[in-house]
Amino acid sequence: MGLLLLRNAEVFAPEPLGLRHLLLGGGRILWMGGEAPEVPAALGVEAIDLEGRRLVPGLIDAHVHITGGGGEAGFRSRVPPLALSRFTSAGITTVVGLLGTDDTVRSTRELVAAVQGLREEGLSAYGFTGGYHLPPATLTGSVRDDLVFIEPLIGVGEVALSDHRSSQPTLDELLRLAADAHVAGLMTGKAGIVHLHFGDGPRGLDLVRRALETSELPPRVFHPTHVNRRKALFDEALDFARQGGVIDVTAFPVEEGEDAWSAADAVLRFLDSGIARQRITVSSDAGGCLPCFDADGRVSHMDVGEAGALLETLRELIARDVPLAEALPAFTSNPARVLRLGGKGRIAPGADADLLALDEAGAVHTLVARGVVHVRDGRLERRGMFEPRA
Repeated sequence: MGLLLLRNAEVFAPEPLGLRHLLLGGGRILWMGGEAPEVPAALGVEAIDLEGRRLVPGLIDAHVHITGGGGEAGFRSRVPPLALSRFTSAGITTVVGLLGTDDTVRSTRELVAAVQGLREEGLSAYGFTGGYHLPPATLTGSVRDDLVFIEPLIGVGEVALSDHRSSQPTLDELLRLAADAHVAGLMTGKAGIVHLHFGDGPRGLDLVRRALETSELPPRVFHPTHVNRRKALFDEALDFARQGGVIDVTAFPVEEGEDAWSAADAVLRFLDSGIARQRITVSSDAGGCLPCFDADGRVSHMDVGEAGALLETLRELIARDVPLAEALPAFTSNPARVLRLGGKGRIAPGADADLLALDEAGAVHTLVARGVVHVRDGRLERRGMFEPRA
């Protein structure tokens, strides 16, 4: 891996820093400054002139079905695994993979293998042990052991609550799971969170509220997602964030008149709430099944989450007059903080060289993951092993 010099970048780190030049090497940002450095030709430095384009941290997607989700409408409805370029072409440099409804055919072993495969192809990838149901699907037989001994696994999820597909866990079961995750996080420095899927059920965040009222666990252990799927659920989520928790909104399609907030609407409402800005993240649910159910709990139709929904949401926020520096944290520094990924989500010397240059329309112009160029001038330079070549 050689040295890479990015010239003339308008840096948002995510705070605006103005025009900067950056020297990358060994997967990290080695130097950043206002004057372009004189680098000896013998070092063989590759240079890319970004010509004043906006340079932001690579997006972090904390909820991705990298092995494929689905399965609620029979075996044929199992979504295929996601290839490398599905992420890089969408500006994503870090993903957290998880299991959903199908934690029977899909396994934690398969998930860890998929995480390692994406790493070998140049992406930063991690995983959550478990899935929708309790007892959780694990690799070692123990949530705590999975997090302590399996390096890529950093938390538990997505555990389903308030959903007819869940295992209908009790308060005691949720507390024991959260305690194991929390202690494992303390032992290892990992996130140690329980990433909670919330369905349409009327109980909403009730179990989480009771868990906080009856235990010593801090709010940060619980990371509820899909909280924008019902407007009343989002109001509950705002109260949870006021208590010190972090909420995750999903960038799924929302039809006009639907009892839900789009991800952009949810972020705008959060920003207007006065709650600390670091208490919200946005994820895509890429590869996950987005089903609609009839009164008998059967799938009436389904869609599939797309990785590109993250960048689309960011572009919509900018189009709605949210300054880029205010919109970015929910996609970069906030998930990095929740997931305890110290080198991610920011642009600074010593940070990981995960960088996204946006074109004038807010699309991907250049993407660098772990110091390697994956997208240049809007065209893919690297693809996964089994992806068709252009």
